[in-house]
Amino acid sequence: MATRKVTLSLDTGALEYAERAAKAHGISVSSWLSKAARREAVRTGYTPQRAPLTPSAEADEAERAAAEKEMRAQG
Repeated sequence: MATRKVTLSLDTGALEYAERAAKAHGISVSSWLSKAARREAVRTGYTPQRAPLTPSAEADEAERAAAEKEMRAQG
């Protein structure tokens, strides 16, 4: 999956939650935040614009489908 560097501002509490959750899952804070943002977008009904799938977009689509499946399993 393609990545892009961005600068974010998070309140202290949100960053602490993200750091603890990332550590518990054995992944970087950046990776955890990326997954959390994707899950929240799916949960709130965001549907990405469909474009021709590149290898990177195919990986994004697979991760989106997995996030939707996970959300449905959680109820």
